[in-house]
Amino acid sequence: MQATRRLTAAQALIEFLRVQEVERDGEGHRFFGGMWGIFGHGNVAGLGEALEWRQDQFRYHQARNEQAMVHAAVAFAKQSRRLRAYACTTSIGPGATNMLTGAAAATVNRLPVLLLPGDTFASRRVMPVLQQLERPETQDVSVNDAFRPLSRYWDRITRPEQLLTALPAAMRVLTSPADTGAVTIALPQDVQAEALDVPVSFLEPRVHQVARPRPDRDALRRAAGLLAGAARPLIVAGGGILYSDASEALTTLAELFGIPVAETQAGKGALAWSAAMNVGPIGVTGGLAANRLARDADVVLAVGTRLSDFVTASWTAWQAPDVRFIGLNVAELDAPKGGALPLVADARVGLEELRDALVALGWRGADAERRALIGRLRADWSAEVDRVRALAGTDRPTQPEVIAAVNDAARSGDIMVAAAGGLPGDLQKLWRTAVPGGYHLEYGYSTMGYEVAGGLGAKMAARDATVFVMVGDGSWLMLSSDLATAIQEGLPIVVVLLDNHGFRCIRDLSRQSGGENLFNDFRLRDRTSGRLDGPVLPIDLEANARSLGARAIRVESVAALRTALEEARDSGETTVIVVEIDPEPTVPAYDSWWDVPVAEVSDSSRVNAARAAYEAARGRQRPPL
Repeated sequence: MQATRRLTAAQALIEFLRVQEVERDGEGHRFFGGMWGIFGHGNVAGLGEALEWRQDQFRYHQARNEQAMVHAAVAFAKQSRRLRAYACTTSIGPGATNMLTGAAAATVNRLPVLLLPGDTFASRRVMPVLQQLERPETQDVSVNDAFRPLSRYWDRITRPEQLLTALPAAMRVLTSPADTGAVTIALPQDVQAEALDVPVSFLEPRVHQVARPRPDRDALRRAAGLLAGAARPLIVAGGGILYSDASEALTTLAELFGIPVAETQAGKGALAWSAAMNVGPIGVTGGLAANRLARDADVVLAVGTRLSDFVTASWTAWQAPDVRFIGLNVAELDAPKGGALPLVADARVGLEELRDALVALGWRGADAERRALIGRLRADWSAEVDRVRALAGTDRPTQPEVIAAVNDAARSGDIMVAAAGGLPGDLQKLWRTAVPGGYHLEYGYSTMGYEVAGGLGAKMAARDATVFVMVGDGSWLMLSSDLATAIQEGLPIVVVLLDNHGFRCIRDLSRQSGGENLFNDFRLRDRTSGRLDGPVLPIDLEANARSLGARAIRVESVAALRTALEEARDSGETTVIVVEIDPEPTVPAYDSWWDVPVAEVSDSSRVNAARAAYEAARGRQRPPL
């Protein structure tokens, strides 16, 4: 007879999670770092009791906001190359739905996180319960059904024994390099507290092997032939290179054959800035070298990228009429995008085998003239970055100057974290990465509010690194409360808070589309006009940060910022440096375009002019087929 243990469903879940391990290339470790949570009536007596029982072996982290704790968990997974993760628990109702944005960000970015929202009574012996969503057509629904389209795996446990099949299925997705993302298991509050006889074998440590799938031989042969016939090949480096630890393989292939490498947001840092074939960022937030090489490329090897509209400049980046694509990606969903020849494989293995196939073909790669052109474009781009980083404002520092100061303060192994707004575009162009993992951007979902929590998650994954968080005032005001959690956990981060009095990135986009409003400025409503065109909102961001327990400093010059950054590093305390910036000296767009439709009919001459420019640019689009 099989040995069992009598446990509640919540206890069985914690016992299972704490012994899950992951292994890749012969190196293994525990998969879960622990659990984030905020408790309510939907999880305190179930998961809360189980966590209390095992808190010394499965650590609990207290969050201030449910969305933020998912961001912290996602950042931890991202910085851990998707080889580690966290679980997050909430009560039912708003606690659960607050996690929806984090779930979407995790799935869009292909990053593992386990979400465990409480749910209404499976027994239905009490209906409706507090925070229950009622619908007239069915009783088999709750707010947790909103996670279905946002999750790579979704389940609801209505009987305790269902955990025995649901949890292994969840682990399959969480540890998959191709299918990972948010995993949601809704836990009715009555089921959490119910007992079951759990097979002891279910609670024993199990190791999940993270495989490195190899490419199909025929597909590899065709891809090598396509590249060997190219005169102007280009590699687009996505985040999959970092997750696969494929930087060395990429460097070897690129330098052996003289193929320039353009970086996406997620792939930035896959090659060090100093690498000879690194031609910088591509697309909407790209630079001159990569965008000009993309324009004329005849074969594009897209490695570990989703080819989103920012990478492809809304499919205007490539203008050669017969350009061909090769999609080297571990995910079948992403490999054929853009009509690419799909090469479904792990990025590192795929690059290594593609290199060997090209050598076997006798391909010598780029000639001296082509390599010289790449070198000139790269040198010109480096000089342009130097020029823009020094753009000065009238009486305040500029965003490029702030980026340069933080970049100079960061040492090898340090991490810079940012997310939505104007910062990602300027950072992709101006930040110089020394080693893989030093550039941490959430831009797949462009989530405002990710920054502070993301900085904490990155610090949890790399405790010896100094983590610099760069965030604008608009994003800070949305979600900064988990700064208190960084202090609580004794995990200091350095936050550089840029105050430009509004959602400046979208204000600029509005202007480009012909808009003349102040909808994105932080201003008081004028009592006479009734519009938001009064004085700037009197927000004291320094006092706001200090009220959360942080050490806070306001600086007014680049020199003072540089001093404050060094002091923050040496202090060992969570520090917020507030700097009011001059938003007007902006970073150029560099031969790129983003498809944001402009009103087709308007009384505004500015809008009509913007529409004409929009239609002209749209004529350069190629169908992503």
